[in-house]
Amino acid sequence: MAKLVVQILDATDLMPKDGQGSANPFVEVEFDGQKQRTQTKPKDLNPSWNEALVFTIHNLHDLPNETIHVTMYHDPKGGHGHHMNFLGRVRISGVSIPLSESEANVQRYPLEKRGLFSHIKGDIALKFYAVHDESGFAAPTNHGGGSFESSQETPLQEINPNRYFDEGIRSEQFEKKKKKEKEVRTFHSIGTATAAPTPAPAPAPAVFGFDMKEKPVETRMDFAKAAGPAASVMHMQTPRTNPEFLLVETSPPLAARLRYRGGDKTSSTYDLVEPMHFLYVNVVKAKDLPVMDVSGSLDPYVEVKLGNYKGVTKHLEKNQNPVWKQIFAFSKERLQSNLVEVIVKDKDFGKDDFVGKVHFDLSEVPVRVPPDSPLAPQWYKLVDKKGDKTKGEIMLAVWMGTQADESFPEAWHSDAHSISHSNLSNTRSKVYFSPKLYYLRVNVWEAQDLVASDKGRIPEAYATIRLGNQMRVTKPLQTRNPIWKDEFMYVASEPFEDLIVVSVEDRVGPGKDETLGRAHITVREVPSRHEVKKLPDPRWYNLQKPSLAEEEGEKKREKFSSKILVGFCLEQGYHVLDESTHLSSDLQPSSKHLRKSNIGILELGILSAKNLMPMKSKDGRTTDAYCVAKYGNKWVRTRTLLDTLTPRWNEQYTWDVYDPCTVITIGVFDNNHINGSKDDAKDQRIGKVRIRLSTLETDRVYTHYYPLLVLTPSGLKKHGELQLALRFTCTAWANMVTQYGKPLLPKMHYVQPIPVRNIDWLRHQAQQIVAARLGRSEPPLRRETVEYMLDVDYHMFSLRRSKANFQRIMSLLSGVTAVCRWINDICTWRNPVTTILVHVLFLILVCYPELILPTIFLYLFVIGIWNFRFRPRHPPHMDARLSQADHTHPDELDEEFDTFPTTRPADIVRMRYDRLRSVAGRVQTVIGDLASQGERAQAILSWRDPRATAIFIIFSLIWAVFIYITPLQVVAVLVGLYFLRHPRFRSKMPAVPVNFFKRLPAKSDMLL
Repeated sequence: MAKLVVQILDATDLMPKDGQGSANPFVEVEFDGQKQRTQTKPKDLNPSWNEALVFTIHNLHDLPNETIHVTMYHDPKGGHGHHMNFLGRVRISGVSIPLSESEANVQRYPLEKRGLFSHIKGDIALKFYAVHDESGFAAPTNHGGGSFESSQETPLQEINPNRYFDEGIRSEQFEKKKKKEKEVRTFHSIGTATAAPTPAPAPAPAVFGFDMKEKPVETRMDFAKAAGPAASVMHMQTPRTNPEFLLVETSPPLAARLRYRGGDKTSSTYDLVEPMHFLYVNVVKAKDLPVMDVSGSLDPYVEVKLGNYKGVTKHLEKNQNPVWKQIFAFSKERLQSNLVEVIVKDKDFGKDDFVGKVHFDLSEVPVRVPPDSPLAPQWYKLVDKKGDKTKGEIMLAVWMGTQADESFPEAWHSDAHSISHSNLSNTRSKVYFSPKLYYLRVNVWEAQDLVASDKGRIPEAYATIRLGNQMRVTKPLQTRNPIWKDEFMYVASEPFEDLIVVSVEDRVGPGKDETLGRAHITVREVPSRHEVKKLPDPRWYNLQKPSLAEEEGEKKREKFSSKILVGFCLEQGYHVLDESTHLSSDLQPSSKHLRKSNIGILELGILSAKNLMPMKSKDGRTTDAYCVAKYGNKWVRTRTLLDTLTPRWNEQYTWDVYDPCTVITIGVFDNNHINGSKDDAKDQRIGKVRIRLSTLETDRVYTHYYPLLVLTPSGLKKHGELQLALRFTCTAWANMVTQYGKPLLPKMHYVQPIPVRNIDWLRHQAQQIVAARLGRSEPPLRRETVEYMLDVDYHMFSLRRSKANFQRIMSLLSGVTAVCRWINDICTWRNPVTTILVHVLFLILVCYPELILPTIFLYLFVIGIWNFRFRPRHPPHMDARLSQADHTHPDELDEEFDTFPTTRPADIVRMRYDRLRSVAGRVQTVIGDLASQGERAQAILSWRDPRATAIFIIFSLIWAVFIYITPLQVVAVLVGLYFLRHPRFRSKMPAVPVNFFKRLPAKSDMLL
């Protein structure tokens, strides 16, 4: 008698059922009247069973006609309770069951709904096979409900290193010695920062589920031993998301949380960060300092000393009344002394001379709590080393405060005591604002009286318009009075310092152009347009010879000059796109007169990070990390914390919110400009987080650790975790609700849309202007930082992104597929009770058609209320699985990180081109099939097939008469009952309308 083995491995992303965001899943398998179930996995949405269930096959020849029902339930008691909640099901036809274990593959199946009202998600990994030789079959054994092993030799496998099991692999020698068998699991490698042996050269990747060529299964010999032929893994199998890539909720002691639970009521509005206490020392100036050198001069500087920490001001040459205005901050957590000394010294060639000092006992230092006014500095008499008063006074202010103090951003912190004065600014926290951007519309109409240098030939003229680094060119025309009528768009920024250079060139020969004339216009002179109205009238401009244009200040002008008619307009009603629209943080028009009032406030607390990747391990350091956050035109940068993998910033920032459907971006970088680094050194990216405001509940404080994921040429790497506190407060509910009914972009984008071919070019120019302007700040927000935050390379081709988008489309269509499957189940009477209820509902709606729309909207309302229980509890984050980044092929990553144009060898480019042709061929086939269906629909009445058209129009006439003399409700009842008829009255052959439609002609036979 044959046996059927059903191996249940694991499941992922299940639907929470216990009301606490989790579930207690178990699996029940039914086959040929036999039922078996697995153990219950309490509180696990990604359970792993690795159990094998064995069923008896009474007649192996009837196996193709059988169906295996795999159903997953939630056990509310966490044990073996009788009350079960449905989690999903899978139905497998016996036709697909292999007859040996060697032919079996592990496959992932999406969980199906039981009905239209079911709320199901996730998938399950299963393995099926039948064994018809009873003598050679041994029942699989489960070790603690864990892994499954067959009696046959296992293929080449790997121990999962993420499970921390020190268990060996079963082999024949171990069986002979009767040692305990160990757990063996198939290992699906994903990109992490964990060191691993160098793998063998990878085969060509699969494209949308299709392989370019057959690939052998690769194995790692350091984790596995061969015990038979290697098993193949199907491409529909998807490894579960690495738990390290998931969001982790935290509960830091924030004032925003504690104030509601009897916390500190005196806390200020700086309540989304943990308070960090600092000792502030403000060294203002000194006077009447004594002369220390023989030459009668004094080069004073101040040394603030607290234990092993020491801060030093600049030394001022030959100055007995110096002014420093330098603030030092010492972290209270690292105080190593109860005494702070402020020592004035004289800079000398050898040993610096002692001038005088002042010391303070920390127990007597006052505490300042904002919003108190700043502490007024006072004059203190200097004393010598013995404590006796000496000549000179110094003005100081010493107090205890927190990071909410206004002196915090400008202070020289104790953890940066080794930084020179010139590089100190690179470590400070700052707030930046992007330049105000506008679109500049240029209409080039015509030119007149153009004269070439060779007056005997007619010029082949074209116009170039340049604004900064942006240049556009008209089409060349061979005439003395060309008419172009071209329109170009540019990006201009405040302050309007750039010149618009209009030049007319003559194409004398290949690669040889000659300037016929040039005109300069300042952007300040350009008229502006706020709303939809007529463009400003164009103006004629004199084209000056290049030599005369340079000598314009000497009033040298020609009596005759060529002219050009150009219209300029500064568009203030558009929003200049410097980000992708779906990732945009600002959608307001350029003109402040057209902007609406804010609807809320966004508060962000950048708390800390942990487990950061050492970015400077080669230099003997770890990481000098800082954060950058961008929302709207406001950028913020935290201070750089030096040489630590667990930085604690605890800085809070606030933005006005004008549209809830926007995104805030937070990035973490490693500072490479600490101690005299080269100007061309680049700050390394550690990772970034995007959060859409519309996914946040109002007035709720979100505190989570976000994984910092970076895709590198070697794979996906986790560079650490960033802890953020986030709160979105709505100040105008009515305006926020009405915002959902308004267009996403300003009115001008829809009334006079910008051509699609220009949008990417304009976005690139806007990003370059923003990067250049912020790069000139002090400290600079460098170009690599700005480009990473703005996703400059987001629109470049990536096979990985193409796969991700394809999977997103398939996920969308799965809902439509589920509805079609449900309708098919109704039509085939798979569940007679449900089918009868649908019949009753259908007859009610036919008799009372006025109930159709109310029923639909009531159904939508009920579904929305039902889904409220399963709403997301956490803000979104970078999803490695959705991005297809955790199992990307190395060649695909190499292609994604390749430059444009490519720099790879010809054979690699040829392979990628062939792969692209293969994908394009399949897409071409699908598009052709869609076109054929549309052409068949057009052919119904076009008399292309005269017999088919005649049949259709006669049939239409008969139906018209029949429907005219028959009440519409009777027709609807007859059609509905025919559609829902019992399978006994159905034929397995295609329906007559389907046969008729497929016989209609298409134009595919006309293609070459």
